[in-house]
Amino acid sequence: MVPLIIVLIVAVIVLAVFARTVRIVPQARARVVERLGRYHRTLTPGLALVVPFIDRLRPLIDLREQVVSFPPQPVITEDNLVVNIDSVIYFQVTDAKAASYEIQNYIQAIEQLTVTTLRNVIGGMALEKTLTSRDEINSQLRGVLDEATGKWGIRVNRVELKAIDPPASIKDTMEKQMRADREKRAAILQAEGMKQAAILTAEGEKQAAVLRAQGQREATILEAEGQAKAIGTVFEAIHAGNPDPQLLAYQYVQALPQIAQGASNKVWIIPAEFQRALGQIGRTEDKDAS
Repeated sequence: MVPLIIVLIVAVIVLAVFARTVRIVPQARARVVERLGRYHRTLTPGLALVVPFIDRLRPLIDLREQVVSFPPQPVITEDNLVVNIDSVIYFQVTDAKAASYEIQNYIQAIEQLTVTTLRNVIGGMALEKTLTSRDEINSQLRGVLDEATGKWGIRVNRVELKAIDPPASIKDTMEKQMRADREKRAAILQAEGMKQAAILTAEGEKQAAVLRAQGQREATILEAEGQAKAIGTVFEAIHAGNPDPQLLAYQYVQALPQIAQGASNKVWIIPAEFQRALGQIGRTEDKDAS
């Protein structure tokens, strides 16, 4: 019975020693080994053997890129306005030894460094520039953080500002200003539209007047040409027919009543040609009677 108990005790001791000797490190992880209180080596992913009761293993360190979101921090701008800035840091541990011994808590250190850097950067900018210069702020933050955390075995890949919240009174003022700007642009566009419409209307009326004048001129020219041709035709016909004075006098007498038919002809003056025409007709009748 006693030997069995001894064997069981030895087996338990052997298993405990084996468990403390063989260690498995997961992928994308690292573990620092201390031997008698001093740094000995860094375990890489896979199977590793350590000396039990002499080597001490520190907690696993994640080598993957990590994302840390910090709560909103109050920051004072150059024009003495308080804004709350919410930031996100993307970083990665590149040296497990430095991350273990150069800094006690690198996440807390990154947060505090981010806050102080934000205050320095935003303190030199006015509110309007702060709201429109996120890329510039991100670049400055990344440069400062990457330089400061390099000795800690950490590389800062990206810094992003999730939100920049100005005070409520400033928000109301900005909204009123934006509304006034939109109304101003709308009024300008409406005025320009009315101006263009008036210009187009005036140009249309001008072209219409020009076309009407050209039409009237052409119509007058055509009418004058027609009358000239008609007069020429009548003149040629008269000369071709060789009329005698008696026929011309008779036609003149027939045309006189038509001259007097106008509504405005209240006084009719008999011209001297009428007397000569009557004389011609009388002489013609006398000749016919004899």
